[in-house]
This record gives sequence, C-alpha cells and structure tokens, in this order.
Amino acid sequence: MRSIRRQLLSVVLGTFVFAAALMGFSAPASAHDAAESSSPAQGATVATTPAQVSVTFSKNPLGIGAQFSVKDSSGAEWADGAVEIVDSTATQKLKAGAPAGAYTVAWRVVSSDSHPIEGTFGFTATAAAAGAAPSGTSAAGASPSAAIPTMGTAQPGTVATPAPAADASAPFPWSLVIFAGVAVGLLVAIGILAKRRLTAGSDAEDDEQA
Repeated sequence: MRSIRRQLLSVVLGTFVFAAALMGFSAPASAHDAAESSSPAQGATVATTPAQVSVTFSKNPLGIGAQFSVKDSSGAEWADGAVEIVDSTATQKLKAGAPAGAYTVAWRVVSSDSHPIEGTFGFTATAAAAGAAPSGTSAAGASPSAAIPTMGTAQPGTVATPAPAADASAPFPWSLVIFAGVAVGLLVAIGILAKRRLTAGSDAEDDEQA
C-alpha cells in the first residue's frame, strides 16, 4: 500500500515539475520586441539636422508595415522614402535641407512575433542641414499635411502597448496546450496506478480465500 502511494506521489510531483519547466521556457517567447535605442537619442541636441534617424530593437523586426514620421516644430514632414530595416535596426532617411530646431520622430514597425509596436522620441538640431530653406519656410515637398499616417500617442522614448495587427492572428496559446497535455498525462498515470492497486487488492483477496 505504501509503495503504491509513494509511486503515485512521485508521478504527481514529477509531472508538475516538468510542466513548470516547459511553461518557463515558453514564457520568454511570448514577449513582444522592444526598442532599445534611437539615433539621435531621446532628448539629444545635435550639431546639424541628421540625414537619417533610426531605432534599434531587441530582435529583428519584420520587413513589412514599417512607418516613420519625422516632423519639425511647425509640423512639416521630413521623412523621405521607405523605411530600411537591416537586422534589428530600422532607418528612415530625411529630405535634404531640413531646418534647425526641434524634431519629433514617431515610428511603427511589425515585431518578430507579427505584432505592431510603436513609439516616439525627440531631438533638437542646433543648425540646419546643408542646403536648408530660409527660416520660416519649408523645402520643396515638405508640408504639414504630408501623407504620413499618424503613429499613435505614445510618450517620447517609450513603446506603446502593442495592438493586434489587422492581418495577423493572436499568438497561439502554447502554455494552455502544454498545461492541458500535462493534465491529461497526470489523469492517465493516476488511472493506471489505481487499476494496478485494484488488481493487486483482488489478487490478495483471492489468495486469502484460497
């Protein structure tokens, strides 16, 4: 009797330890990517308006759906062309002739787990880039109404809470599948031990009667 109880207790403890280990390994994979740094850095003051801005992430973002908006204090848009993603860094070129002053960069990328993440950061340029338009005017093609999508309301230098992409399904709940599998295995083990116990009890009764 004690031997059966010890076997049952060992199976239960071993099953729960195994389940906890599996769920621990699967937890980090469910975390969304995060922005680690930006260039220029948040709140930095640079000598001249840079030719490009960039954000570096904890993992490589997908090469689809990336958007950057780079606006000066008047609201004029200076982002030029498509976002370029190389490894874990997303880079946006700026139009030539950007003036001195404060800039706000809003970015949005699709993380490696197919969920969009977004955020903003700001910097100040002490002097205009080469070929900048006179103060108070915008270079050709730059206007406050440039058709760059709004990137959300994230605070400067922070990553907004990810929202499900319109064409991306939610991550598969592997932890629930693992838990269900462990529960089924535990029930099967208990059933087998209970059956053995009943069989052993029946054999003992038969021996006594004989």
